[in-house]
Amino acid sequence: MATTEHPPSRLRGWMLQGLSDMGKRGGLTGPHAEPEPPHRGQRWWRVMCLTGVDYFSTLGYQPGIAALAAGLLSPLATIVLVVVTLAGALPVYRRVAQESPHGQGSIAMLERLLSFWKGKLFVLTLLGFAATDFLITITLSAADASTHLVENPHLTSTLHGHQMLITLILVALLGAVFLKGFLEAMGVAVALVGIYLALNLVVVITGLWHVLTAEHVVTDWTNALTVQHGNVFVMIGVALIVFPKLALGLSGFETGVAVMPHVQGDEGDTEERPAGRIRDTKKLLTTAAVIMSCFLITTSFITTLLIPAAEFKPGGQANGRALAFLAHEYLGNAFGTVYDVSTIAILWFAGASAMAGLLNLMPRYLPRYGMAPHWARAVRPMVIVFILIAFLVTWLFDANVDKQGGAYATGVLVLISSAAIAVTIAARKAGQRGWTIGFGVISAVFLYTTVANVIERPDGVKIGACFIAGIMLVSLLSRLARSFELRVTSVAMDPMAERFVRDMASRKIRFIANEPDNRDRAEYRDKIEQIRTDNDMPEQEDFVFVEVTVADPSEFETCLTVRGEVLHNRYRVLTVESSSIPNALAALLLHVRDLTGRTPHIFFEWTEGNPFANFLRFFLFGQGEVAPVTREVLREAEPDRVRRPRVHTG
Repeated sequence: MATTEHPPSRLRGWMLQGLSDMGKRGGLTGPHAEPEPPHRGQRWWRVMCLTGVDYFSTLGYQPGIAALAAGLLSPLATIVLVVVTLAGALPVYRRVAQESPHGQGSIAMLERLLSFWKGKLFVLTLLGFAATDFLITITLSAADASTHLVENPHLTSTLHGHQMLITLILVALLGAVFLKGFLEAMGVAVALVGIYLALNLVVVITGLWHVLTAEHVVTDWTNALTVQHGNVFVMIGVALIVFPKLALGLSGFETGVAVMPHVQGDEGDTEERPAGRIRDTKKLLTTAAVIMSCFLITTSFITTLLIPAAEFKPGGQANGRALAFLAHEYLGNAFGTVYDVSTIAILWFAGASAMAGLLNLMPRYLPRYGMAPHWARAVRPMVIVFILIAFLVTWLFDANVDKQGGAYATGVLVLISSAAIAVTIAARKAGQRGWTIGFGVISAVFLYTTVANVIERPDGVKIGACFIAGIMLVSLLSRLARSFELRVTSVAMDPMAERFVRDMASRKIRFIANEPDNRDRAEYRDKIEQIRTDNDMPEQEDFVFVEVTVADPSEFETCLTVRGEVLHNRYRVLTVESSSIPNALAALLLHVRDLTGRTPHIFFEWTEGNPFANFLRFFLFGQGEVAPVTREVLREAEPDRVRRPRVHTG
């Protein structure tokens, strides 16, 4: 079925060389991919650092965002965030790791629950929010990295007013890394995370020391809380209300599951039962959540007590860089500069983690749905697309961390909510009543948080809706453009079907396309008479019927299994299940041609009805104007007219 291809140009070959490096096992393949060596994986704590560059890097801006959102209540609101993290998000994603051990995440779990077009549209919607999450991670992290550069005392006079340009340069450098070729770089991730957490630990200990030695700081804070909110119960209530604004601190769990294929696991692990990988991924998620929770509580406490509220606001020295402000203030500009460099590096590498997530996620679904061109499986073209979108997002949000927080939180919360719903359904199907109730409560909490965040910051759902609309529009246009591709990946025939083909190979191979109805003797007799009359053929011509049943018309690529049977002791019938009748017939004809070396013929009757309506039926439901579409699929698959199977319509 393959046709002769011209050698690609040097540029085209370079652009399409290689596929996503982040999903080697069970990953993607393509026409330009080189064979990958077996992936042995890494120890779980090293993989934790890979996802940690995304998760832990939020310390660069989370304390400042929390202070802006909750004010003096920032530490209490952060405690609520930590409770939701440890008692909500962590159990959910531990279950996701168990249910989806190959890195597909909660989207794949929900994909299995819905079929046909409603399943595809639902997945595209979730992909839109995932794109929001990952792309805003790239742009927000780059924007915060540029903030650290611009606000550094040694550089502020030189770089002031150039934050947009610096952010765009950082995003472009990120793209250059992937265009050059990005591998896992576990060692870089381990070094960055280790240095960054160590420096943060120094800042936290120093900050706590200043809080403890200056007793009036705590007293002033508690007195101010009492004046503003009255009593503890009011404070807790307000902290619960403002908690959704702190949702950025929940980022990183989806990435943690996405990197599962890199976890080494046990020697006895198999792709079907990777018990060791699941166990170690749960360790990864738990350790990362505990470390992050400790840092979130302590950093929100010291930044709230030690930094004047005015410095958190736009234009303030602590805006988007609260811990860096403390590092310069209490440990000197030399240490502060080292801290800035470390923060800039991990924020930039957080964008790399997000880019790797995008390159894993989008090619996993869109090409399989027929909703992206073939080149979408290759890294470099997709990198260019994502970087251009990141440029646009950076420009729209003016490279501002605060402005992007709403969109980022929306993407994070929608993905976590979908994961909570997915594990609730999985627990219910498994008959686990306790877990079903528990996950149901967690789902309600995250749904409330999502809705509250959307109401408070509607810009997040607006940018998410733009991504969703863009993905759906491009996907449907791509599906339309690829409608006439030969989508069948393989054809397998049972012994009876092979016997029919061998028998016909000694004569002219003639098939009749038949839409199965009652499948009685009269149906096949009348069909043969109609074909003979329409095509003015003698009675001695021999035929084999082909009947295609449409299974899920929303699927794009499929494997064909052809079964042969003899009905009413006379009529030979080949039966096939496929997502599209014309594509299945074209694939069968090409397979028979290659098997026998003879050109097969197939006979149709014209389909009644409006041609445009019949095309829509083909596009959406895999049937409709079958004869001309079958011929068009054959024409695209086999440009040599002499070797092309013949299509007859009467």
